[in-house]
Amino acid sequence: MPPRKTRDQIDRIFYPQSLAVVGTNKVRGTVPGDIFVNILKDDFQGVIYPVAPGERFISGIKAYKYVLDIPDEVDMAVLVFPSSVCHMAMEQCGQKGIKSMIIISAGFKEVGGAGVEREKQIKAIADKYGISFIGPNCLGVINTDPKCRMNASFARQMPDEGNIAFISQSGALCTAVLDYARAKHIGFSKFVSFGNKADVNEIDLLYYLKDDPKTKVILIYLEEISDAHGLMQVAKEIISETGKPVLAIKSGRTSEGASAAASHTGSLAGSDSACDAAFAQAGIIRCDTIEDMFNFAIAFAYQPLPAGNRVAIITNAGGPGVLTTDKAIKEGLQLAKFSEETTKAFKMSLPKTANIKNPVDVIGDARADRYNIALTSSLKDPNVDGVMVILTPQSMTDIKTIAEEVANISSQYTKPIFASFMGEADVAVGIDILQRRSIPHYQVPEDMCKSFARVYRFKKQLERNAIGILGVQQFEDVDNYTAQKILDEAKAAGRNYLPEEEAEKVLKAYNLPMLPGGLANSAEEAVKIADSIGYPVVMKVISDDIVHKFDVGGVRLNIISSEDAGNAYRHILENIKRTHPEAHLKGIFVQKMVKGGEEVILGLKRDPAFGPVIMFGLGGIFVEVFKDISFRIAPVTGDSISDMIKEIKSYPLLSGARHRNERDIESIELCIQRISQLSVECPQIQELDINPLIVLDKGEGCYVADSKIML
Repeated sequence: MPPRKTRDQIDRIFYPQSLAVVGTNKVRGTVPGDIFVNILKDDFQGVIYPVAPGERFISGIKAYKYVLDIPDEVDMAVLVFPSSVCHMAMEQCGQKGIKSMIIISAGFKEVGGAGVEREKQIKAIADKYGISFIGPNCLGVINTDPKCRMNASFARQMPDEGNIAFISQSGALCTAVLDYARAKHIGFSKFVSFGNKADVNEIDLLYYLKDDPKTKVILIYLEEISDAHGLMQVAKEIISETGKPVLAIKSGRTSEGASAAASHTGSLAGSDSACDAAFAQAGIIRCDTIEDMFNFAIAFAYQPLPAGNRVAIITNAGGPGVLTTDKAIKEGLQLAKFSEETTKAFKMSLPKTANIKNPVDVIGDARADRYNIALTSSLKDPNVDGVMVILTPQSMTDIKTIAEEVANISSQYTKPIFASFMGEADVAVGIDILQRRSIPHYQVPEDMCKSFARVYRFKKQLERNAIGILGVQQFEDVDNYTAQKILDEAKAAGRNYLPEEEAEKVLKAYNLPMLPGGLANSAEEAVKIADSIGYPVVMKVISDDIVHKFDVGGVRLNIISSEDAGNAYRHILENIKRTHPEAHLKGIFVQKMVKGGEEVILGLKRDPAFGPVIMFGLGGIFVEVFKDISFRIAPVTGDSISDMIKEIKSYPLLSGARHRNERDIESIELCIQRISQLSVECPQIQELDINPLIVLDKGEGCYVADSKIML
């Protein structure tokens, strides 16, 4: 990957003291014309130079034919010429000594063909002159900092100042987000559409925002990920060093969506499960929708993080209070148990018909005074970590006054307050007050609960990071030479599949727990091997032409005697001759059979964007049925492996639920660590399955019962 941009290089893009709009015109309603007008009308705190061949002035400002005609130094250029001539304008910018640019123009990599070459051309010119640029094919860059106030974009309006940064690969999405945010009075610190990211990319921007004092929350929209490990690393640094949350939407969840993303941005998408795993490991909060993203964002941006998950619910209607309670519990929150002092305050000040237990129902005719009592008493209670306020509009409800009361009380406490004024038209005045006063507001209480829970989980993540995590285990007892030799010989022979006896040798080289066995080429050899390792045994056909052995009668289980072993060998051969007469057989593998234990699966798949992805889940015949699996990106830390195992729904089967024997989970963790190391050190492996890994009782270990490796 190219070297990362320095802070100074990005700073020149966000804080230029002078800029030239190269290729602008006088025509309103066009990209070149609107960008110049936006910079001018939104009070840019610097000098603007329009570069417009054929024009003497634009909006009363002297225009120049070429950048080189500008007599003064210029910090940044905003390029809006057609893509076919961008390289010429960029060359002049380089000669002028301009070191930062925003290239709005489309017609580059995203259109393919000649566009790809045009993008390479402008990148080469940028490298030649040391220019850092955003784009091409982007909406532009907005900085709301009063020191700069730059709207170098063709968005319809400048957003309010705020502490949320938004960076996006899609310019069209940016315009919709700006409109959505403006309606909700959500402000931004920085707002960037980075388009094709031919130079400055999302990782450069994230490193910059990490140390940006104006930014508290970072939002990102991606259509493809070109440096997955770089993205994971910067997110980890942002979260661990600053405590800023990183929220992301990654499009292309389905195969159809991934295809659409590729045609839109000229880029490819990685697998969605790998993306989920990578984001989870890095601490990135993945959002399904724009609404979810901003629901979470305002919770982080407006209110302090809750110390715990004990919430007080205050409502003027019983039904919504019950719905909120159900959702809160489902999201992992707890209803706070009020102290005697709080209960006493409620009894003294609330009507006798009010419900003073949690959720607190102040009754439908409640005015601001009752909300005040309920809120202040709850916030003072040491058993309460945060408050959720619900209002339904009754004929006597003073919505405006109650909203102001909620906002005033919030400013006096360090515990978070979330609100849901239910409805739309009648409660609009109250919602407007809450949003302007930085109270997170949600149209329905369910979203309020979901957001509170998301913020609480992030707080727990920060606490865990502060304690420290277990690192990546590096084993010294592995025989990488042997593993590499087997893999390289198979590739040299043009084979993409390792038969089981070769796969076992690779796994054994990495000291995974293998069962004794051997390859037989006659019934007599099969009996001899079975007698030597002891019964019961399992027998499996070995052939490059047969991957799914069970499906063709190529496996026999529970062989308990010499006679059974000989018969099993012959039966397997008969089945293969009938179903796959053309298959080349290497023999029948005879292996010790372990009875009892739990069957799990370990897997590895090399993703084009994220690299080796490790899989764990319920194994045996159920893996395809239930798909009870979890993923991580290698190399995997000890903490992440522990979480990975606990994530699957069938984890209680391993941990000893309902009087079952507790299984040897520690041995599973060691196997995953070894597979992780194998995946990093042996890039020839495209896919690996250990299914099943038989896990015995705690302290008794586990064993690889079946394995396959694809190259």
